Amino acid sequence: MAEPGRPGTTTAPRARADVARRASGSAAAGCALAGAVAVTVAVVAGPGPGLTGYVSEAGIAGSGHATTYRIGILALAAALLLVGAALPPGVWAAAPALLATGAVFTAVSGAVTCSAGCPLPPFERATAADLVHGGTSIAATASVVLAMVTLAVSGPAGPVLRRLAGLAAAVALPLCAAVGLAMLVLGRGAVVGVLERLVLAIAVLWGLSTATALALARR
Repeated sequence: MAEPGRPGTTTAPRARADVARRASGSAAAGCALAGAVAVTVAVVAGPGPGLTGYVSEAGIAGSGHATTYRIGILALAAALLLVGAALPPGVWAAAPALLATGAVFTAVSGAVTCSAGCPLPPFERATAADLVHGGTSIAATASVVLAMVTLAVSGPAGPVLRRLAGLAAAVALPLCAAVGLAMLVLGRGAVVGVLERLVLAIAVLWGLSTATALALARR
C-alpha cells in the first residue's frame, strides 16, 4: 500500500506492469518470427502445387512437413495472444478481444486439417473438415484485420501502433476483398494463391512489427 507523501511508491505496480507488457511483446515477436519461418519452410519445401495452391496444403495429412506447418501455425496463434496482452492500457477492449479470437481460430485451423487440395465451394466439393478449416482460417484473418482497424483509431495505442495498424489495414482490406472475389469468380488458381500469400504476409509483418514496437516501448 502506498504511503502518503512518498513519491514513486504508487508507480511500482505500474512499472511492473510495463515490464510484463514489454516481455509479452518480446515473446510475441519471437513467436511471430518462428511461426512465419516454420510455415514458410513447410510451404516452400513441401510437395504442394506452388503459387496455384493454398498455404494450408502444407499441413494436409501425409505431407512430410505437416508437423512443421502445424507448429508454425500454433506459434502464430500464440503471437496474437501475446500481442493482445502487451497492448498498452486504455486501448479499446475490442482490440485484444479480436486478437484473442484470431488466435483461437488460427489454432483451430491448424488442428483441423483439410483434405488434399483444400477444396472449397463453389467450384469444388468440400468435406466437413475442409469447411471447418476454411471457415476458421477466414475468421482468423478477419479478426486480425479488424484488430488492425480498431488499433488504428484507438488513441491510447499511441502514434507508432496506430500508424502500423493503419498502414497494414489499408493494404490488407482491399487484398481481402480481392481474395474473396477471386475465390467466387475464378476459384482455385494462381490469382487466389498469390493474393492469399500477400494477405498472410501483411498479417505476419504487422504482428511482428507491432510486437517489436511493444517490446521496445518505454511508458
